[in-house]
Amino acid sequence: MALVPFDDRDGWIWMDGDFVPWREAKTHVLTHALHYGSSVFEGERMYGGEIFKLTEHSERLARSAELLDFSLPYSVAEIDAACKETCARMGMEDAYIRPVAYLGPEQVSVSALNNKVHVAIAVWDWPSYFDPEVKKKGIRLEWAKWRRPDPATAPTTAKAAGLYMICTMSKNAAERRGFSDAMMLDWRGYVAEATGANVFFVQDGVIHTPDVTHILNGITRQTVIDIARAKGIEVVVRHIRPEELATFSECFLTGSAAEVTPVQSIGEYTFTPGDISLSLMDDYGKLVRRQS
Repeated sequence: MALVPFDDRDGWIWMDGDFVPWREAKTHVLTHALHYGSSVFEGERMYGGEIFKLTEHSERLARSAELLDFSLPYSVAEIDAACKETCARMGMEDAYIRPVAYLGPEQVSVSALNNKVHVAIAVWDWPSYFDPEVKKKGIRLEWAKWRRPDPATAPTTAKAAGLYMICTMSKNAAERRGFSDAMMLDWRGYVAEATGANVFFVQDGVIHTPDVTHILNGITRQTVIDIARAKGIEVVVRHIRPEELATFSECFLTGSAAEVTPVQSIGEYTFTPGDISLSLMDDYGKLVRRQS
């Protein structure tokens, strides 16, 4: 099936306070963000007419912008309202929402003190991040060539566009070899995350997940930890060495796009989607739809 390019679709995109016809939502080729990565974004999902954890996403967008040394020209409440208005304008009740904030074309140099901050919000249908049939059996990952950077070298807790290029490179390489995704280590060699999702492991009924002090603490990750603990499942947050994967029986990913996705293998290590992975996948699905 041919892909429909994202610049050639019907609908509306919210840009700097106004609705613009989808095909006319453009920015100049000399926009600072295109050349220097001065952009932050969010990925959100609407279920049954309600955007899950909307305010948490808008707050994180603002924090990410501050970490990149610019401030949003809209309040969190205004961003919340714009996300809802865009979904309504598009006539969608189940959708993926992408707010993005970026520096404009006033200066094209490393210095950006005079650049205007732009904000745009687009909404589209995105049923499943991973193939639904593959997801049921557990997806296969390979080890990424690239590592998450040292926090002394980049604003690693921001959801910044520039930090995702190594994720794109890693996911592309994995898909070319028949895998669904890639698992990344951090700069020290600890297990970090997949290219766009946090990771969890199960050992003897206990969930283990990497410390995220220096990587993005996913909103879905936080939600799943809360669900697990409410069910009486112990969750241990710690550094995890790659060789420890041989001791885990289950593995799953979490993210707004991925939701809860069981994992069948990471490189040479194999897992079996079991009671904990599958029950949390079901519980998360019920939670996000119940709030609608």
